Amino acid sequence: MNTSTTTSWNNVRAAFKNIWGYDDFRFPQGEIIRSLLEKQDALIVLPTGGGKSICFQLPALLQTGLTLVISPLVALMENQVQELHQLKLPAALLHSELPTHQRRQTLQALERQQLRLLYLSPETLLSTPVWERLCQPQLKINGLILDEAHCLVQWGDTFRPAYLRLGAVRPALLKCKPAGTKISIAAFTATADPIAQQTIRNVLQLQQPKPFLISPYRQNLNLKIQIVWTPRGRCQQLLKFIQARQKQTGLVYVRSRRESEELTEWLGSLGYATAAYHAGLSPEERRAIEASWLSGKSQFVVCTCAFGMGINKPDVRWVVHYQSPQLLSEYIQEVGRGGRDGKPSDALTLISEPTGWLNPEDKQRREFFVDKMRSQYQDAQQLVKKLPPQGDVATIAKQYRDGAIALALLHSAGQLEWKDPFHYRKRASGTSQSLAQLSAAQEKVQKQMTQYLNTRECRWQFLLKAFGFNEEAAGFRCENCDNCSCR
Repeated sequence: MNTSTTTSWNNVRAAFKNIWGYDDFRFPQGEIIRSLLEKQDALIVLPTGGGKSICFQLPALLQTGLTLVISPLVALMENQVQELHQLKLPAALLHSELPTHQRRQTLQALERQQLRLLYLSPETLLSTPVWERLCQPQLKINGLILDEAHCLVQWGDTFRPAYLRLGAVRPALLKCKPAGTKISIAAFTATADPIAQQTIRNVLQLQQPKPFLISPYRQNLNLKIQIVWTPRGRCQQLLKFIQARQKQTGLVYVRSRRESEELTEWLGSLGYATAAYHAGLSPEERRAIEASWLSGKSQFVVCTCAFGMGINKPDVRWVVHYQSPQLLSEYIQEVGRGGRDGKPSDALTLISEPTGWLNPEDKQRREFFVDKMRSQYQDAQQLVKKLPPQGDVATIAKQYRDGAIALALLHSAGQLEWKDPFHYRKRASGTSQSLAQLSAAQEKVQKQMTQYLNTRECRWQFLLKAFGFNEEAAGFRCENCDNCSCR
């Protein structure tokens, strides 16, 4: 390393200490920051609590120009931007729930090039008012960051189809910018198995991305699966678990808004200070619940998957999944909210007995999601026969119910490509797979969660293999999951 490089890196470390107060980076934060400053594409898989946000925030703040942060949830954007504002840093966010005056102020700041970081969802990024401003030749854009990149894989096909158009964003922006402009893309997530990593690379059209892949294993997380025989038994096991952890901070994850409200009401009647958190709450209600939990006024929150991303509370001593998550990637994300201070944290998942005769809720829920997914794939297959050889998303979305989702599915199957973020072109059938094959692959991913719940091997060993860390998994035993403890 030459003298000038050393000096500039010392400046990076000095800025890090000045802004966040830390003396040095945790591995591999420094390496990731160096890569982004050099405008390299990157794929970063770091465990929850690994300090991912600093890795893209610091390079953005050290460069002249704008970095776009594509984020899946309003709560996640608001939390990160609020922290940056407290540090008096030039960051803003755009989403559909913003008051009109605040949205106008942010768009004006964007036009005046007063921002270093702009947080927005895929849908907001591709909205006309925002896209037109981003395409202005004088607006310098350094990079695109996809935060919580596993959402592209989990939601892109059948829930948030705008995710699958993100790969066309960079080429379209470069056409509007001066010759020689370089825009890098980096994808950050805590969970991505080898197949998900390849999907992220392909969809985003990453160019020789530098990989930073760190094992999800956390030795202080104690994993346990417990069978409950009846709905009443599920309630009682949860209560017993919480009673054994008086005054310890925790989280209870449920699958639906209704369940979060019903469970909160029941626990409240027993004297517990808690709240139901889900996507149906107003921003003010969400912030109030988060603040109460972060300050310790509420011992725990009963929440859907809308809670947790980007909310940093180190002393979470337990996490309960009242029902099993659909996907392993969801599970590892959510149990990872526990024990970020390095101290032990218990992660309990309650599941119905295997046959589902006495408590059919889990079985019915799995079947509902599988049936819904199959229906969406079948609708997409019917639509492909009606699609013109090329067209635009807005028109198809207006003409056909779930038209945008159908286009996303056809893109995943290789049956169409994006000319730009708004226009598609059908491909020759010889280059694609069938939607039935794609559906079967998705069902296989969902079955992986069931395999994890039923495995007799060390749970962390199963997870390491599932996420592609085969060398680390060989002969591994954590000694503190329920399967290891029973041996």
